[in-house]
Amino acid sequence: MPNKAFLFILLALTALALPQAYAGEAEPTADDVVLEKRVNAVSEELRCLVCQNQTIADSHAELAIDLKNQVREKLKQGMSEREIVDYMVERYGDFVLYRPQVKSSTLLLWFGPFALLLLAFGVLVAKLRQRRKAMREVPKLSADDHARAESLLSGKDKGAQS
Repeated sequence: MPNKAFLFILLALTALALPQAYAGEAEPTADDVVLEKRVNAVSEELRCLVCQNQTIADSHAELAIDLKNQVREKLKQGMSEREIVDYMVERYGDFVLYRPQVKSSTLLLWFGPFALLLLAFGVLVAKLRQRRKAMREVPKLSADDHARAESLLSGKDKGAQS
């Protein structure tokens, strides 16, 4: 009869191995390699609307997978890559483009960061000029004030403090 410690260890190892034994079904590889290359090319141009900083080709969000499947279906229906991108822009707006075109509605998107940087630089220059001006306007000590400060710092003027 095996001892209880051995059975406990065997049972514990079996319990730890169970999660690895359950595996999801593997997704089938692409039947049409050319189609998948076209899907990936279009997917690289479209932004994941959930992640916002990834293309739908890079994202694993459900919406990105759905959009990628839509792209695949539209390519199978005979639409061109440009027509699919135009369809997505019509449906979701310019935001769906990972690299939006420069036009009047996206000017702030393209040039806003530079404008903010210039504004911040202008504020910095103005503050530095104010500081320099304030430093120049510091009043000079008279000879009497200087002597009084010297006596206070040296501790000779103890009677005048009270």
